[in-house]
Formats: sequence, structure tokens, C-alpha cells
Amino acid sequence: CWGKTNSPMPTQGCSPAQSCEFHRLGRLQSPSADVREFACASISRVVQQSQTIPGFLQRDAVRRLGPLMLDRSLAVRETATGALRNLSACGGHEVCDDMVKQDVMTPLTALLREVRPSLVNHSLTLMYLWKNTVEDVANEAVNLLWNLCESSSQALSVFNKAGILDVILQCLERHTHNIKLALSAAHCLHTVTEDNAELLCSMNNAVLGTLESVLLSSQADMSHTLLRTLAAGSVWNLKSSLPTAHQAQTLTALMATLSQCLELDAGTLIPQLRQVEVARSATASEAGNMEDHQAAAGNMPVEEMEDDEEEGVGLRKNGKATKIDKDFSDLLPRGKEELREATALLTAQQTSLEIIVNMCCSDDPSDDEWEEASSSDESEMCPDGLSEGNTSLLSPLCLSAEVHAALINHNIPEKVLKKTQFPSSEAMDVCRHNPTWKILIKKMHRVQYRALTCLHNMLSTMDAESLGGAAALQAIYMSLYSTTALSQHVSWMTHCLCLCLCVCCQCMTPQQMMSLSEAATCCDVVSVRVNALAILGITGSTLAKENGTAETLQMIGNALLQVATKDANLVVCGEALDALFDVFADGDEAERAAENINLLSALKALQPVFKAKIRKEGKGKYSPEQLCVLDNVKVNLRRFIGYLETVVKK
Repeated sequence: CWGKTNSPMPTQGCSPAQSCEFHRLGRLQSPSADVREFACASISRVVQQSQTIPGFLQRDAVRRLGPLMLDRSLAVRETATGALRNLSACGGHEVCDDMVKQDVMTPLTALLREVRPSLVNHSLTLMYLWKNTVEDVANEAVNLLWNLCESSSQALSVFNKAGILDVILQCLERHTHNIKLALSAAHCLHTVTEDNAELLCSMNNAVLGTLESVLLSSQADMSHTLLRTLAAGSVWNLKSSLPTAHQAQTLTALMATLSQCLELDAGTLIPQLRQVEVARSATASEAGNMEDHQAAAGNMPVEEMEDDEEEGVGLRKNGKATKIDKDFSDLLPRGKEELREATALLTAQQTSLEIIVNMCCSDDPSDDEWEEASSSDESEMCPDGLSEGNTSLLSPLCLSAEVHAALINHNIPEKVLKKTQFPSSEAMDVCRHNPTWKILIKKMHRVQYRALTCLHNMLSTMDAESLGGAAALQAIYMSLYSTTALSQHVSWMTHCLCLCLCVCCQCMTPQQMMSLSEAATCCDVVSVRVNALAILGITGSTLAKENGTAETLQMIGNALLQVATKDANLVVCGEALDALFDVFADGDEAERAAENINLLSALKALQPVFKAKIRKEGKGKYSPEQLCVLDNVKVNLRRFIGYLETVVKK
């Protein structure tokens, strides 16, 4: 703890760590602004260690810090808001929910309203330093708001009702003077506009005008590239609010933004940025100039900024991309401008790919809601009549001709294909050999994962020729298939299998397909094994309709039987049986292959074993939903055996 305290000592039995928490929180009530500021800064640093968070929450830290966001000292406001920001960022969804339940949104919205005049009225005669401090406070507040709205539906509801959208837009409009603040606002807006029907009614021409002005900005640095990309994502989220007359123009600007972002070569730019940093460091008068200590409010150490996202898991069941990881580029230590630029570039490219994923998502469960919304008279509900005449140009019901043409005209498929390649060895070496740049390695891989997801969705909504034809897809598959890295990354397995499903008949030999499937079905992760088996089943059922495929069907059938017989997880066994039903359900090739592998005899032998396992293991190890699925598989197995018996008698 810092200095002496007049606060009462903690109760007997507190650990040293608990005692420190007590003292830090006690100093928040100090009459000295300097002491309050230091206490907030201390808490801001400590909560970066996730194990300390429960102790602070148990001592009502949120309710103690909340009022300090409105402290008479701007420095205290900044550090208090920064401490809450770190708490929300490091604590995760549950902590964010808890913070909202403890009414953190009330002082936060009050703070945002208070800082708005200094953001709006540029004629105020303020000293530059003071105004800059106000914007620093706003930056911490907007980041906190972003974290809370991303994790809590209650926080999002408060955002919708509190009328603070204007504050976010004012922060965004500061992009020519304060890119850090504008980026925070852009991230927040991108989050709050996603699947937020209530907010659509707050949209007006001023909102869309601000976003369009950002899209048309011309600054070439990576921070502005990220800013434009986030604005593009917000525009896409708000597509149902676009006036019909402006849809084509806005779509063109949006696609141009994504195209320009993906055109940048991180493999070349990252080594160049690192060289600039090294040269600047060599000329610094003191070595400490490059490693200046972090500002107290909100700053997190570089090595702790990465999340625990499983690599490549960025796809919902409906095919839409999810935003799992956070961007902490503004929390890098001072003097790391080049690293900040590199981080912004990779975040922008990841975001661009996620937007394209959602553009090409034709299996959204909310399609009915979209259809109802587009058929209703929304002009009565929304200001400026922005929804009037909203038609099919940006409809998510399918990949419209206009969107398809825009993707092709801006060479988006070609640029996505390039991003599916492994990160350049030169860029990887630069990051491996410098501790502070190592955080970019995961980000480079994440761009590739998103590109593979994007390619998968494109294949479901566009023909192969739009993606360069079978030869281009085969080249991608072979570059992934030939590397030993596949066995080290679960998510690549899943994405590659999805890719193979779409192109295997044209691009893969049966041996290649079975080799990849074997690797996936041996994976320790149950979900990957299930995905692999499902894809084998769909692939086999497709091949069964073609002539001369009996040999490949035999290979698939033997592989599925092996899993159904030997896998320790009943859900995986059930998926293997389901896949067998799909592959051998119909067709001369399937009948021939089933006879050659003695499928009927194998399933008859397996049936009592499978039933016994469900009865013995089911209730203890599997959920009611899983047991229901397994019971259906058991019934279908009996029926399928009956079907095979009739085939044999023919």
C-alpha cells in the first residue's frame, strides 16, 4: 500500500492481499485529490490480475469507484473510470453483468453527458491541456461503455434509453484531432449497433452522415484504416435504416473501405514498422524514452492484453461472425506508435473479414424478423423516414445481385483468398524475436482464421468461379493440407473440413480427404470430431449420387464404422451413425459399397452394444438434450438395419 492511512485497519484474519485491497478502497474517500487519484490508479493496475477481482467486488469496489467518475478533479475522474474499465475488461462477462447490477451505468451516463459540451462546442475558451484531459476522461468512459454493452443486455438497454448516442457520435467526429478517442467511439458504436432493433429508431440522417464522412476520410495511417473499417461495420449493422436513394452509394463506399483494408500486406508492413521503431529507438537520447511507464488510468501491460479465445472460434451456428476478442491497442505503453499501428492494421483486417462473413451469411435465424421489418411501415417509427422504401439491395435474405456484384467489382474474393494463406515468415520472425511484438502472432493467425470462415460462407452463397475456380480453391487446400501445423490448431481442422465439403469432388483425392478426416476424428476436442463426421456424412451422400464413387464410399463407410464402434464419447458415436445413414441411404453406388464393407452385419453387431451404452452411461454423463438425440439415433439405427435387409433381399 502507498503511504500511511488514517482508515481503520481491516478485521483480524485478513490476508496481506486483502489488507491492501481494504486500504486502496479506503483511500478512495480521502479529502486529498492526489490520494484519491493514486488509489484509483493502484486499483487500475491490480485488477489486471484476474485473481484479485473477486476480492474487490466483495468489498463493493464498483459502488465506491462509481461516484468518483463525477469527482471535482478531472484526474480522479480519469483514473476512476480507467479502473472500472480495467475491471470490466479483465473480469469478463459475469463481472460486467455484476457491475451493471451495481448501477455503474448511472454515474457513467452522467459523466458522458457532462463531457459532451467540451466535445461539441469548439469555441469554448479552454486551455488545450484541460480540453485534452476532458477527452482523456471521455476515452476511458467510452471504453467502459463499450465493454459493458458488449457483455450486458441491460447495459445496452440503458444505452438505448439514455440518449448517449449523440455523445458517441461527437467522439467519433473528433477523428481529425483525437484518433484515440474516435477509435474508442467507433468500437463502441460497432458493438451497440449489432442486432439492436431498438436503436434503429434513433437513427437519422445526422448519424448516417457522420458514418459516411468517416468512410470517406483519406488519412492513410493504420489507425484511420481501422476507424473506417469499424464505421463500415456500423453502416452494415444499420443497413435497414438506409434510405433507398443512398443504398448504392453507401454500399460502394463500404466495399471500397473493406477492399482497401484487405489490400494491405501485413507481411510486408509489420517488418517495415518494426524497422522504423528500431531506428527511432537508436536515436533516442535515453533508452527509457522507448519504454516510458504506462499512464495510470486504464493501461494494461502488453503481455496481459491477449484474451483466452480458442483460436479461430469466430463462427456462430448460423454462420455469422462473432466478436470475441478485444482491441487494446490504445493501452500499449507510450513510445510504441509502430506497434500500435501494426495492431490497428491486423484488427482492421480481422474486422473487415467478419463484416464480409456476415454479408455472406444466408442462414440467419432472424431472417423472418428481417422480412417482417422490411414489409412493415417503419417510416412512422423512425425519424427522418429513413426506413421508408427499404428494399432488397441490402437484404440479408440472400446474397443480392448488388452485393454480389460489389464484392466482385472490388476484388473482395481474391483478397479474402490471399488472407487464407499462412502469415509471412518474415513478419512472424520479427514478432518472435521481440517480446512486445509477440502479441501480433495470435492476431496474424486470427486474420487467417477469419479469412477461412469468410471463404466458407462465400462458398455457400457464391459459385466457385467467383472465387477463382476449382484450381484456386485446390491451391488453398493443398497449402493447408501440406503443413504439419494443421495438427496443432483445432480450428484450422474445422475450417479446412468446411472448405473441403464444398470443393472435395473437384479438388481433393479420396486419400487426401480421408487423411484430413482421420486427423480431425482423432482430435481431443469433441466438437471438432462431431463436425468432421457430419461433413464426412454430407460429402458421402453427395458422392453417392455420382457414378464410379463406390470405392470412395467404402473408405468413408469404414472410417465412420471405426468411429461408431470405438469412440469413447456416445455423442460422437451417434454422429458417426447418423453420417452412415446419410451416406448409404440411397443409390446404386451406395448399395455396392455397403455390400463390400459388410455394413449390415457390422451394424447388427453394433446395435446391442450402442443400446447398452446409452442405458448404462447416458444419465450420468450426458444432458437431456444429448440423450434425446441419442435415442433418436437408436431408433433410426433399427430402421436403417431394416432398410438394409430389404436391399439385400432384392
